[in-house]
Amino acid sequence: MKVVIQRVLNASVTIHNVVHAAIDRGLTILLGIEDQDSLEDVRWLSQKITQLRVFNDAEGVMNLSVKEVGGDILLVSQFTLHASTKKGNRPSYIKASKPTVAVPLYEQMIEQLQQDLGKTIQTGVFGADMQVQLVNDGPVTIIIDTKNKE
Repeated sequence: MKVVIQRVLNASVTIHNVVHAAIDRGLTILLGIEDQDSLEDVRWLSQKITQLRVFNDAEGVMNLSVKEVGGDILLVSQFTLHASTKKGNRPSYIKASKPTVAVPLYEQMIEQLQQDLGKTIQTGVFGADMQVQLVNDGPVTIIIDTKNKE
């Protein structure tokens, strides 16, 4: 699994000109799933996300997690995170999982994040044409790949 995590002041997902989901202060997470991903990746990544210290404490130091600040999470599936651009100019998405594999893992990620955060998260709609708007706070943007646990 690959994620792009952005600390946001607010964010929303619009589908067919209707706001489907919105959050205030928190994290917007773009999630890419590949066939080798597993429930173990879901659990590890959810813990990492909810405990990641990217919010400022009273001294202005990034020392607090989204859970500690009472922040929200907006999770959006994004198969293009697994784009390969090695050959030519048209990205290949061969590494991205098909819906039969990706949808169950996406749903498990939603459940795990809600469990680890202790509240309901907001989501996009898997496979939908979505417009994501956000105000990146900082800017703070972090990329994590479960295949490269550093």
